[in-house]
Amino acid sequence: MPRFFVHPLIILSIIFTLWGTQGCRNVCAGTSADNPLTIIAVGDIMMGTIYPVDILPPDDGREMFKAIEGELKDGDIVFGNLEGSLCDRGKPVKCKVPLSRNCFEFVMPARYGGYLKEAGFSVLNIANNHLLDAGFEGAECTIANLLDTGIQMTGGATVAKFFKKGKKIAIPGFSYKASPYAHSILDIPGAQEIVAELKKDHDIVIVSFHGGAEGRMAIHIPQGDEIFLEENRGNVIRFARSVVDAGADMVIGHGPHVLRAMEVYRGRLIAYSLGNFLTYALFNLKKPNCLSVILKARIDTGTGNFLDGRLVPLRLVNGGIPEPDTSGESIRLIKELTAADIKPWSIVIEDNGIIRPLRK
Repeated sequence: MPRFFVHPLIILSIIFTLWGTQGCRNVCAGTSADNPLTIIAVGDIMMGTIYPVDILPPDDGREMFKAIEGELKDGDIVFGNLEGSLCDRGKPVKCKVPLSRNCFEFVMPARYGGYLKEAGFSVLNIANNHLLDAGFEGAECTIANLLDTGIQMTGGATVAKFFKKGKKIAIPGFSYKASPYAHSILDIPGAQEIVAELKKDHDIVIVSFHGGAEGRMAIHIPQGDEIFLEENRGNVIRFARSVVDAGADMVIGHGPHVLRAMEVYRGRLIAYSLGNFLTYALFNLKKPNCLSVILKARIDTGTGNFLDGRLVPLRLVNGGIPEPDTSGESIRLIKELTAADIKPWSIVIEDNGIIRPLRK
């Protein structure tokens, strides 16, 4: 059998060519972490009310977001919790005595939807206890008005869906009170089933939930169910971790109207409450209720893991309008609450607001 001689330089050339091809696949094309999904999220939004009388921000709300609007422009998805009806019709039926201290109804003018769009919002949660403040007519009117402005919403059967960075993203909405507009956080197996089903057809699933007790005494997250105003407001830690177990890639909580702890669970970011973002005139804004943040989080589009992010500290002033807070008090509060309420420690929160997973 004839033998062939292959020069060593030819062999080396082949090796380097093969390595270079594979190396370009790994390096030249980049990884999913090089093209992350940026989520911007804020807490509760209540822009005054038109019932039973107009109680609205100065200049009809045109300047509501001016102090912070630049912070809402650089996200792939910008999320908030719309706390009430956005509609010029519909009759509130919840409170026997409007504007009482024990019952709240929030009916915002439909035109304010345009301000939300201009500020940068792309999706709003409607799975909460105030969507029906103007009845079912008000709820349907709110949905129609948001659609007209080009803002998606999430709650119950309505799931916000996006296509960003080449990935399909779904955002389902849950609340402690089930309705056609909200899945229940009390039904954890059902919530897991919903998330798992969405995960089959979507690369990223971000869960929004409205739950937990309310007010200054609710800054700490208890173990177990939270009972407030004789209602079961859910076991929020169990709920959030359970939906991550089912496939959720991020969990955003709201409803307590105060800031709460954060954690990284199985590589996924959970924010248990982002506090009040813009709550005009009808809320108690003594500390800690007036402290807020804008959460900016980067997610690996390939794995769903939380990469890093930033907390932008805010303070609500002039009746409930957000403005930047250079003192960073809200960052320190979240850091303290996280250290007290979440075990084991899983997230690094720096004094300048930078957040990242704790590397063990």
